[in-house]
Amino acid sequence: MVPVVVAADPGSREALALMRELSGVLERLTGDAGLSGFEAEDLRPPHGVFLIALDDEGAPIGCGGFRRRGDGAVEIKRMFARPGAAGVGTQILAALERRAVEAGHRCILLSTRRVNARAVRFYERRGYEEIAPYGAYVGRPESICMARVLTLAD
Repeated sequence: MVPVVVAADPGSREALALMRELSGVLERLTGDAGLSGFEAEDLRPPHGVFLIALDDEGAPIGCGGFRRRGDGAVEIKRMFARPGAAGVGTQILAALERRAVEAGHRCILLSTRRVNARAVRFYERRGYEEIAPYGAYVGRPESICMARVLTLAD
């Protein structure tokens, strides 16, 4: 299977289904669906980007987006790949990074829960490093904030 990653509206039926699935996974893992501070509008152009990965039959198997921040960086939101969709998260993340670079951004941020060790390892393997908490994550020790400086080669 070679997934295709395409731009999508975060309010589309497919996007909403994937994000509901993600919320359920996060709720079971962390006790929080991860929706605080999230607005789908932030992931629509010109404020952001939202992508969906489709399998060989056109079924949605993953998603992710970013929103622009006032400091010139972008922040990853709602990253998710269905279980068994090997490599899809990497493809979505790479596509988000490319789009961020194309839009002139050079830094990409994210936050996840420390208890979500699988996600933390995923981002670390892709060059993301822990940074000081920012925004809504200041004073929230359960969160880990991470960043990666992007280059034109991304």
